[in-house]
Amino acid sequence: MDNDALEQLRSLAARVQALVERCQRLADENRSLRTQQEQLVGERSQLLAKNEQARSRVEAMITRLKSLEQHT
Repeated sequence: MDNDALEQLRSLAARVQALVERCQRLADENRSLRTQQEQLVGERSQLLAKNEQARSRVEAMITRLKSLEQHT
């Protein structure tokens, strides 16, 4: 194998290694983003439940206040 072919092979090996490393970084980032997304979906669900609970409480207070108003 001549020097030029050996250099091309080394260059190709370096490019392949760089691609492998990039794929690993992207896979790690993807995994992290999926975990973050799962956490955000869970938080959103909790916030929606709390919002609904607060809405129900406010509606109940309004109903009680209207009832008190009618009795006075």
